[in-house]
Amino acid sequence: MLERAAFACAFVFFLLATALAPARADVGATEITHMQVERGDEGILLSATVKFDLPPVIEDALAKGIPMYFVAEAAIYRDRWYWYDKRVSYAARHMRLAFQPLTRRWRLQVSPNPIGNSGMVLGQMFDTHQEALAAIQRTSRWRIADNSTIDPDSTQTVEFRFRLDVSQLPRPFQIGAVGQSEWNINAARAQRLELDAAR
Repeated sequence: MLERAAFACAFVFFLLATALAPARADVGATEITHMQVERGDEGILLSATVKFDLPPVIEDALAKGIPMYFVAEAAIYRDRWYWYDKRVSYAARHMRLAFQPLTRRWRLQVSPNPIGNSGMVLGQMFDTHQEALAAIQRTSRWRIADNSTIDPDSTQTVEFRFRLDVSQLPRPFQIGAVGQSEWNINAARAQRLELDAAR
């Protein structure tokens, strides 16, 4: 009797593991494939490319009219040997991607603040979700700091982060996303700010 119960438990475990394995294998890693920081007359400019695929669960939510929120963040830290590095600059870009069922088009809104709060929001329409996603994945000459915030006599590091912001999703989706790898779109990269090369 005990052997039969143990076999049944092992079989059920095997079925669950087999069923879950393909879902995990389909999830691609998020990575920052390109990052360039330069110093121009307008300030410190960042260009970057983030590579990721939208998992089926997110595509299904978008198709049902649930918008997705992405955040790009850039921070500049000044090295300090005696304490933690000091953050001298921070910039954020909040993006809201939504499908418009009536027009069958995709709307992308971009703002320096969380969308929904007061402030300027830029909007753009796309015919396909691939075009809208490409606009999210590419950042070109984004001004992340003034030149006056950079000390030329010290060493600075630029940190760039990109993520899907599940905290802005409706509550049922937030609960469902906890611990699910399909909802984990997150990448970060850091590099030194080369002032001489940027001039």
